[in-house]
Amino acid sequence: MKKQLTQSLLWCAAPLCIFGSQAALSQVQSQEGYLEKVFVTGTRKAYQGDFDDLETPQADLKITNQVLINAGAINLDQALDLSASVARQNNFGGLWNSFSVRGFVGDENLPSNFLVNGFNAGRGFGGPRDLSGVESVEILKGPRAALFGRGEPGGTINLVTKKPTFEREGEISISAGSFDTYRTDADWTTPLSDNVAIRLVGFYEDAKSFRDTIETKKQGLSPSIAWRMSDDTQLTYEIEYSDQEIPFDRGVVAINGELGALPIERFLGEPGDGPMQADVLGHQVEWQHKINDNWSALVGFNYRDTSLEGFATENGFAGGRQFLQRDGENLTRFRRFRDYDATYKVIRAELSGDFDIGSVSHRLIMGVDADKFENDQVFLRARGTAINDDAPIEDELERLRETNQVINVFNPVYGAYPLPEPGANTDRLEVQESQGFYIQDQMTLTNSLELRLGMRFDDYKQSLNNRRNNNTVSEYAQSQVSPQLGLVYKASDTFSFYATYGENFRPLSGATEENNLEPNESTSTEAGVKFSLDDGALNGNIAIFDVKQSNIATVDENFNATAVGAASSQGIEIDLNGQITKTVNMWLSYSHISAETDNAFVEPNFGTELPAGSDLLNVPANQFSLMLDKGANLNGKDLNLIAGLIYVGERNGFFSDQSFTLPSYTTTRIAANYSLTDTVDLHAEVNNLFDKEYYTNSFADVWVLPGAPRNVRFSATYKF
Repeated sequence: MKKQLTQSLLWCAAPLCIFGSQAALSQVQSQEGYLEKVFVTGTRKAYQGDFDDLETPQADLKITNQVLINAGAINLDQALDLSASVARQNNFGGLWNSFSVRGFVGDENLPSNFLVNGFNAGRGFGGPRDLSGVESVEILKGPRAALFGRGEPGGTINLVTKKPTFEREGEISISAGSFDTYRTDADWTTPLSDNVAIRLVGFYEDAKSFRDTIETKKQGLSPSIAWRMSDDTQLTYEIEYSDQEIPFDRGVVAINGELGALPIERFLGEPGDGPMQADVLGHQVEWQHKINDNWSALVGFNYRDTSLEGFATENGFAGGRQFLQRDGENLTRFRRFRDYDATYKVIRAELSGDFDIGSVSHRLIMGVDADKFENDQVFLRARGTAINDDAPIEDELERLRETNQVINVFNPVYGAYPLPEPGANTDRLEVQESQGFYIQDQMTLTNSLELRLGMRFDDYKQSLNNRRNNNTVSEYAQSQVSPQLGLVYKASDTFSFYATYGENFRPLSGATEENNLEPNESTSTEAGVKFSLDDGALNGNIAIFDVKQSNIATVDENFNATAVGAASSQGIEIDLNGQITKTVNMWLSYSHISAETDNAFVEPNFGTELPAGSDLLNVPANQFSLMLDKGANLNGKDLNLIAGLIYVGERNGFFSDQSFTLPSYTTTRIAANYSLTDTVDLHAEVNNLFDKEYYTNSFADVWVLPGAPRNVRFSATYKF
């Protein structure tokens, strides 16, 4: 009986459980008497319903906490590297997360959007996301506008946070690694009473870098409390706080279009600028109620306040102010000051349940939500004068040294000239508001066939106050319907086939009633097969997809904003994870993606006319991730041996110059986890084992981010 109870508790702790059968578990009699009263805290995932993977007509990939630990992932970028469907994009000098899913990325002037427990949380300027406080990472592939609303066409990333439990437990981890990297993590949960439990999760990190002069400091805290108001009702409150100091770093430059001339350690900014300051304070409240055995309700509220502030001296682009293209060694730069603030508020209410009409079973999700995003940007800039190409090189270089912030890329001297004071450039407040209604019905037509129909209506408006231009206000409004159609055929208890069609939209920043920039729209078709073998020990998915985008932001011949760009992405994905022998687990993800423009249009950042068939930025044709975890025994204690590799193929590195590409690379990692005692675990890892030189992403040939050379990390964890 105890074993059965333990299994029930483990099942109910999964994210899909809303309350489990707590009433039945309140007192369980065994041969030895009565067990204590037990409460289980679990939450239903908003917007997603209660479906197992074989019933879902889309490709989803869940990266569990154990997989994150085995991969040594401590930030979101490292977690997303485990999915071959996700590619790194320009990360704004290391200040935010930017990624594409299935070849498509969102607004390049904002971080890539991601969700936390179903709430939008990527919008804003809180710095790169740490995984402290995150239980799992979900990659929900394909457009999800039919439920989530406006978003990215390639897919949605959802982070599931660690929740309080009613068992007292905790752990403290201390780690040290290459480049003087030191980190402490703490996680503690305990009941305060029979009905209330708390959890405290936090981290602190102080790290230098393989990049010259770069040092970062990060700290964060994620406290949460769960109140079981009754057997059928639960209230959860979570806080997200983080404070990060990160120097702005645009990476290295290519010399005459070639990478490798500069060492990957070379920093080309100014240490005197100091770090950028990125802060987050967020609140989430979620109330869940089990109405009866078939129906449940959810109401949630989220408020997130982020800010980013600081100076940065950045590599200048090729053009009339860039001297590097003339002599191949002296780089002209510009200096910027940013003061960005953003708030994001969302409220939602959802009802879900199941019922039968005749012989057809229905699983229904319907809800309403409203959100408001305020993006306040003050941006100052100092840049030099135009270069006189007719003047002698030495004479012109001497004239430009101070005004154009020149630095020799082969022999940099930091602080050679006073840092210029930036002048006014951008001062604006953009407000985006949306109200939506969504409904999804998954119908079981036969024992093998299920049909999913979904639809969402959004009423969207935005306003842009240009404070620099006498507080000129422009407005834009749009209503949109986003449908979804999915079909699942369960061939057996272990195999299913699916096909799905969906539409997506994303309003363009800067749209006004005058320029009438229509929202970026996309359509997606997808088909695949899913399987779950050996009682769920090994799970896999093979999918093919075709995504088409229209109304991509561009400019016309007079450099006025327009939206006539079109692009498409087709590919195949294979995900396989689980137990392949009694002692070996495998994680495998592969993608082949072709993402390119469909028509000729002008690239708005540099005014370059791109032909149809141009490759999209930072999207490799082939990408592969593999990790093997073997369980063993050493001196009667558990030992896990881990090996992994990541392969990223060649990809375009400068959208406006299709001849500039980033080379392919393969990095290899080995690690070991050892249970020294019942309460102490030891961990060691070596990353980039063969010390390969590689580049993870770029925006242009003067903004190229190199990857880290071989590095090690050791940690010890005490559990209590």
